[in-house]
Amino acid sequence: MPRWATSQSDFKSHPPHLVPNKTGTQKRKKERKKEKKELKKKKKKKVLRRMLAKTLGRILPGVTLVLAKSHPARASPTISTTTTISTLPKYHLLHNATLIHLTSQHIHTQSFSPVGLRFVEMDAAPQEVHNNREAFRQAVVNTLERRLFYIPSFKIYRGVAGLYDYGPPGCAVKSNVLAFWRQHFVLEENMLEVDCPCVTPEVVLKASGHVDKFTDLMVKDEKTGTCYRADHLLKDFCKEKLERDPNITKEKTSEFRHVLAVLDDLSEEELGAKIKEYGITAPDTKNPLSAPYPFNLMFQTSIGPSGLNPGYMRPETAQGIFVNFKDLYYYNGNKLPFAAAQIGQAFRNEISPRQGLLRVREFTLAEIEHFVDPDDKSHPKFSEVSNLEFLMFPREDQVSGQSARTIRLGEAVSEGIVNNETLGYFIGRVYLFLTYLGIDKERLRFRQHLANEMAHYAADCWDAEIECSYGWIECVGIADRSAYDLHAHTDKSGVPLVAAEKFSEPREVEKLVIAPVKKELGLAFKGDQKMVVEALEAMGEKEAMEMKATLESKGEVQFTVCTLGKDVSIMKNMVTISKEKKKEHQRVFTPSVIEPSFGIGRIIYCLYEHSFYTRPSKGGDEQLNVFRFPPLVAPIKCTVFPLVQNQQYEEVAKRIAKSLTAAGISYKIDITGTSIGKRYARTDELGVPLAITVDSTTSVTLRERDSKKQIRVNVEEVASVVKEVTDGLSTWADVQWKYPTHSSTTSED
Repeated sequence: MPRWATSQSDFKSHPPHLVPNKTGTQKRKKERKKEKKELKKKKKKKVLRRMLAKTLGRILPGVTLVLAKSHPARASPTISTTTTISTLPKYHLLHNATLIHLTSQHIHTQSFSPVGLRFVEMDAAPQEVHNNREAFRQAVVNTLERRLFYIPSFKIYRGVAGLYDYGPPGCAVKSNVLAFWRQHFVLEENMLEVDCPCVTPEVVLKASGHVDKFTDLMVKDEKTGTCYRADHLLKDFCKEKLERDPNITKEKTSEFRHVLAVLDDLSEEELGAKIKEYGITAPDTKNPLSAPYPFNLMFQTSIGPSGLNPGYMRPETAQGIFVNFKDLYYYNGNKLPFAAAQIGQAFRNEISPRQGLLRVREFTLAEIEHFVDPDDKSHPKFSEVSNLEFLMFPREDQVSGQSARTIRLGEAVSEGIVNNETLGYFIGRVYLFLTYLGIDKERLRFRQHLANEMAHYAADCWDAEIECSYGWIECVGIADRSAYDLHAHTDKSGVPLVAAEKFSEPREVEKLVIAPVKKELGLAFKGDQKMVVEALEAMGEKEAMEMKATLESKGEVQFTVCTLGKDVSIMKNMVTISKEKKKEHQRVFTPSVIEPSFGIGRIIYCLYEHSFYTRPSKGGDEQLNVFRFPPLVAPIKCTVFPLVQNQQYEEVAKRIAKSLTAAGISYKIDITGTSIGKRYARTDELGVPLAITVDSTTSVTLRERDSKKQIRVNVEEVASVVKEVTDGLSTWADVQWKYPTHSSTTSED
């Protein structure tokens, strides 16, 4: 009986000319395989249509969708298929950190899969935009809290606004981000890392200006006493009117936009007048509000039991570096430039904390203070970043109503958009840091501070802003603070925080000499003598020479003493002003400071949103959450799954776990009897990039999270392969070339 016949009767019932031959069987097998492939393609398109229609609600008929796949060996994408979908929302879709530009005619992308889509709105109606952002944010936050990335602190006591606990995966992500920050900045730039106390004496923060000026304007519900930040209420009112009011006039639109533009510049009285004009009430109760008044954001405490030594929980880490400048300068061999860095907790008693991890009362800062000669702000490594191109939002573009644009960093510095090379260098390094972490470069911009935002002493300031569901969020500030901080602590402490440039040969220089006659000033101003002397000695050369000329011609001059808040009369016999020629062996000066300041919690939250997407399960009946963390920051690098509960497989899993530990790779082992697909889904939701499935005693399968592709690797090699990929020495595409592809329906999720 031939092999094709299932019984003797089958063989007898077929005439000889109908007996199948080997060639015909192979042909039919190929045809069936082709039919299955076509059916699979149709199903994928069907899933995409259903998913888009179900997930994104708004309908536009007759839209053409262009799907493009990136080949690992090619820089540019290849168009794989084009399909018309009759029900497609008018949105901006996002997949694998790549924007898919969607108009009423086409979508085009560089990296696309028909599964795993999420979106940001493009030109939907304002109310719809708001709802979609809220829905996306809620999906992210629910996943983060359910998987214990972070949770509200003191939850069993109903929590406290603005305080959060990081759970195991959240701690791991934060630890990985900080480890990379140290590698990228501290090690790369040979910085001096310090660790200073969180409790700071009042005198330090008095000198820095925090005690007097670190305030926000607050209003109170007149009946309940609930406090709100005044500028936030006005900002929310204007934004709500612009986004949700369909009947808003052009005049009102222009007015609200102007208010938002000048919000940071409004005085206490102007802010109160606007709140009254617009009839803004307490958000929760609709009760009337008090007039705005300043509230200091620092947590006050006392140092020691007597209560005589007031202090504060530090609002930033920078002051600890400034007060240690003299010792750090000596440690660095009395050489400039050099940078000091610090990672630590900071505290701000926010009036009305909101927006999750974005506005909290205790947070982690990573700050750098780069000390440089004010007469030479060039940087020897600027050429390494000068060719970077990214979104920049210069001051002039903001004022003229333009959008952020792509600018080459070298051009920005040479054209004076960025003040100096050192500031530009750190802007470039910050850009590289954020994009290496996994922040989408299309939703990252560097915005220059407007004139009304900058402190009077600052030379230039830029913020690295990341777009998320809350809008554009400031995550890193990069400022040229000039010499303000060191001057302030020098004046308050009496300790000169200065640097010196030694000359190879003595130089003859002309020095301004101001010599107040203290006896005469004491007779004239009595108790105010000290402040008048200090004001005279602080004069610049131009002002001093003008005073000298006036005294010589008139014998008297009116002089403003800021600390007294009034003008005083200075007579010719009260001060001597002259220029003398001296030989100097060195130049003594107060260094300028370039300060990049990183809000670690804000960066991590934006990373969560940029990494989050959903894709349908194998059956297409539910959406599975995935965090697309790069291996660099993933909380767990690898998982180990025995395919079935089997003693031999579990022993192999333990051997692999031991080798992963020896290689310094974080992993999670799961020997539950749950299906392999569900175990994959659980770890995808934690952002684990690689999964090892033990289905043999000699070799295992290694699965990549986003592509779901699998390769076959020997048990003894798998730990080294995982380390190569997670350390960034090889890409997944590299290891796919080295090892055979594994295909098994049992392990498909």
